Amino acid sequence: MGDVHFRNQHAIGNYIVDFCAPRKKLIIELDGSQHLEQKEYDEERSVFLKSKGYRILRFWNHEVMNNTDSVLTVIWDSLKEQNET
Repeated sequence: MGDVHFRNQHAIGNYIVDFCAPRKKLIIELDGSQHLEQKEYDEERSVFLKSKGYRILRFWNHEVMNNTDSVLTVIWDSLKEQNET
């Protein structure tokens, strides 16, 4: 991802995010089936993270495993979009 550095299992407040590029204020979350039962918790968490200025990209685990190139394209496009604003 060019010069963008991601941290794995990065703590922000009381939450731990899957991947975070702190300098770009970008969080990438990989969701498994457990997230189907914890929508309220995920929404509360997202509200907090967004209040700190982070953008959040969420992908289902199967998307990452089966459509890796598409997932990387979405991440790359998001980073490029941020650089244009």
